[in-house]
Amino acid sequence: MTDWLPVDSYLVESLPEIWFGAVMFALTMYIVLDGFDFGIGMLYATRDNDHERETLLSAFGPVWDANEVWVIAFGTMTLAAFPDVYSRLLSDHYFLAIGFVLALLFRGLGPELREQRDDEQWKRYSDYSFIGGSLLSPLLFGMLAGRWVFDAATLSLPALLTGVGLVAVSVVTGAAFLAAKTSPTLAEDISAYGIIATLAYLGGVVVLLATVVITDAGGHAGTILSVPAAAIVGLSVVAGLGGIILAGRGEYRAWLASALALPTLLSLLVALLLYPTIYPPTGLTIQEAVVSPLALNLTTVLGFPVLLIVLWYFKFLYGVFSGPIEGDGYGA
Repeated sequence: MTDWLPVDSYLVESLPEIWFGAVMFALTMYIVLDGFDFGIGMLYATRDNDHERETLLSAFGPVWDANEVWVIAFGTMTLAAFPDVYSRLLSDHYFLAIGFVLALLFRGLGPELREQRDDEQWKRYSDYSFIGGSLLSPLLFGMLAGRWVFDAATLSLPALLTGVGLVAVSVVTGAAFLAAKTSPTLAEDISAYGIIATLAYLGGVVVLLATVVITDAGGHAGTILSVPAAAIVGLSVVAGLGGIILAGRGEYRAWLASALALPTLLSLLVALLLYPTIYPPTGLTIQEAVVSPLALNLTTVLGFPVLLIVLWYFKFLYGVFSGPIEGDGYGA
């Protein structure tokens, strides 16, 4: 047994780093997929008739519950591989974490409650719940990430800018997703919000990185000025400005691909800033935070096949609902 599953050594020497990459992958998937859900929720506030609002809900209705799986995967994988980091994330950022969960709750309840009564005031308050939860969820999650990565106070500039940046990029991806799914008239209107949000996001990233360099928040000034970080920022600018051009031309599917690159690159930058010190507030490194070799080996053998099944399911789900909205829903 010990020959097959070593007790004192990892299955592969770089297994802790592989699990760090897996945790960052789950975080990326959540920011990308539930991000456009949040964006649609915020853009919902710009619609002034029930038909358009129902169209927005139909556009992401089949996938939005599934997208939340990735925040659970992020927490579960962090707990399994880096329990000290998991416990510190919750204990050090307790109020932000609770606020985020409550925002998710109100975001999810809004559309469900809206259908229960044919009363204008009831629908209005249900819409407030949906819109408010869609705004607060990325804001609070981003602030939590900002505190974690930059070792910053809750109301510090790095934490606030990270939260606002996640809100902006969610609007970008939400607008691009809707533009690719809905009628040309609605897509053209929605894309204007996405273009504004793209400019706001890129401007916010510049301000955030300048703040980090000036204050050396989390000790990341050197990393921000490194070639890999500069490359990520440069690619973000190219993707953002390229997306604006594509949106202006009405090439919405290409814009969606460009828009989804923005949160992906953001997550890559987070991974770069965290490696190898996975928890900057305490200086905890990957090697110090990871579980024992036996525990990580068992988690790898049992957990990675589950991850592959989840990935297959998402491929199947998005393949089924890959087309545009027709009538009142997919294929209607």
